[in-house]
Amino acid sequence: MSILLSNISKNFGQFAALHNVNLEIPEGELVALLGPSGCGKTTLLRIIAGLEAPDEGQVLLNGEDKTAEHVSHRGIGFVFQHYALFRHMTVFDNVAFGLRVKPKKERPSEAVIAKKVQSLLELVQLGWLADRFPDQLSGGQRQRIALARALAVEPNVLLLDEPFGALDASVRKDLRQWLRNLHQELHVTSIFVTHDQEEAMEVASQVVVLNQGQIEQQGAPAEIYDHPANAFVSKFIGQTNILNLEQNDMAWLVSAGISADNRHGAVAHIRPHNIDLEKASMSSDSPILLKDWQHLGATIRIELFNSQVKGGNSSLFAEMPNERFKQLNLNRGDKVVVNIKQAHWFN
Repeated sequence: MSILLSNISKNFGQFAALHNVNLEIPEGELVALLGPSGCGKTTLLRIIAGLEAPDEGQVLLNGEDKTAEHVSHRGIGFVFQHYALFRHMTVFDNVAFGLRVKPKKERPSEAVIAKKVQSLLELVQLGWLADRFPDQLSGGQRQRIALARALAVEPNVLLLDEPFGALDASVRKDLRQWLRNLHQELHVTSIFVTHDQEEAMEVASQVVVLNQGQIEQQGAPAEIYDHPANAFVSKFIGQTNILNLEQNDMAWLVSAGISADNRHGAVAHIRPHNIDLEKASMSSDSPILLKDWQHLGATIRIELFNSQVKGGNSSLFAEMPNERFKQLNLNRGDKVVVNIKQAHWFN
């Protein structure tokens, strides 16, 4: 099912949660609504679901205006951050719940329900837990059961509100790939809310970056990361060095041989992996020193110091593969030559 949001606005008292939001999501996409706390992403998700009504604008599902339609008539499955499983019901009964409460004319037989529930439990790789109760499951298992329950009613759209937020880091990592693989198998139009940039980039086929109730940028993860639309997106997605030409940071660009002519008042954003280093001789006049470094597994994060920067950003961070760092034989205090391969400029 495709989703079209047209001129959506929502206020809570004097607070504008959403302002004139326009968003189109093609059928079958796995979309992340990404942004800081209070940016409006959960409100937008609840408006799509029908749990909130917009003050202005339209919600179109498959081209039909569903703005005033009750949540129960939208064909949407919702997975909450804290699972919302019924503690007094077994895993099987939790998953079967949505089927058993259908109107009598639409309700499948118990035999059909049993077959479908078992199939869904196998799909989420938890068929062996059918007789357990939620309190007997791990957090990751409960989240997968919540997802199976949402899928049981065959929704046209699946909405997930920070589905991994309550889980440990290692469990989140496993479930991210699991959700992506599940989506590739089912192709249900899916939208999940997150404030975790890594999660959005790793799981989603499309990322929508929100800030202060408005969409800053929408696109594929690679497009968002490599071609940020503005300074906010550049700072929010991944790591970046920020050089302000009005705060004596020009020395970094001069040292790297980059011209900043006609860029008065501009700010340069430079990803750490776009900074290449070479070891300089001790007699070199390079003003840049390797101040410190951190081992991040396959990657080394390096802090550089520029003695010519006075009153500005005297530190810059670079990243390189572990093997490359070993080849350069770099140590703290070494002089280095910097090559900035790419910078994004914003005013």
